[in-house]
Amino acid sequence: MMLIEETAIPDAALPVARFKAHLRLGTGFGEDGLQDDVLKGFLRAAIAAVEARTGKVLIERAFGWTLNHWRDAAGQRLPVTPVQAVTAVTVVDGGGAETPVVPATFRLERDAERPVLRPVSGHLPSIPPGGSVRVGLLAGMAADWGGLPADLGQAVLLLAAHYYEYRDETALGYGCMPFGVTSLLQRYRPLRVSVGVLQ
Repeated sequence: MMLIEETAIPDAALPVARFKAHLRLGTGFGEDGLQDDVLKGFLRAAIAAVEARTGKVLIERAFGWTLNHWRDAAGQRLPVTPVQAVTAVTVVDGGGAETPVVPATFRLERDAERPVLRPVSGHLPSIPPGGSVRVGLLAGMAADWGGLPADLGQAVLLLAAHYYEYRDETALGYGCMPFGVTSLLQRYRPLRVSVGVLQ
């Protein structure tokens, strides 16, 4: 099983000006854009960390997911959330020949935590021995920064500012995230069920 991010968040979708204001960086000088590439890097790192912590894709982009067998041919849980569309399903045989699956034969069962690819009837297409299936996905909470929930946007800015301020620090512990960020993300974290107890 392999998940590939096929499109990256475009630079234009990153809130660089808002991040500069958050950091209270000076403006009106001849070198206003000097740190833009550095700031974009911290924003991308913060977005990746927030997505890892919440299990949710923030800004819409395309993913390609390849697997060698269905866990359940009656419905395969998808690896990212929220999924906006299943753009393609392609069966690949052992020799590499590709056969697109007719879109009318499958559907997306939307769910905020566990979206599922389901057949319209019967089962998902069989995967030949030595073959695989590739599923194209469009996933994300919003098409652009302005469409994100305000608390998630604030969490990204706070975390990016933390990275910026402590960019030379090497002694922080594994998984270190400021309390303000973790509290903003808490309601977005995926629920886990263990022995009948929600965690």
